[in-house]
Amino acid sequence: MRYFAAAAEAAGREEETLTASTVGELHEELARRYGPAMVRVLERGSVLADGVVTRDRAVRLAGRVDVLPPFAGG
Repeated sequence: MRYFAAAAEAAGREEETLTASTVGELHEELARRYGPAMVRVLERGSVLADGVVTRDRAVRLAGRVDVLPPFAGG
């Protein structure tokens, strides 16, 4: 999995290997590992799972996952 911007700052790295079956399990593991800073990113950001952006915690994970920070703009 890869982390970008605020997610990379919260994790202290740009990528790592984790095992999670769903976006919800991934959120729980990242919160446990990296604490409040990562929780803030996950609450406002999204996950790119196999090329599809999602915030749905029930989505199953099978391939590449990126944790994306909240995006600003208009």
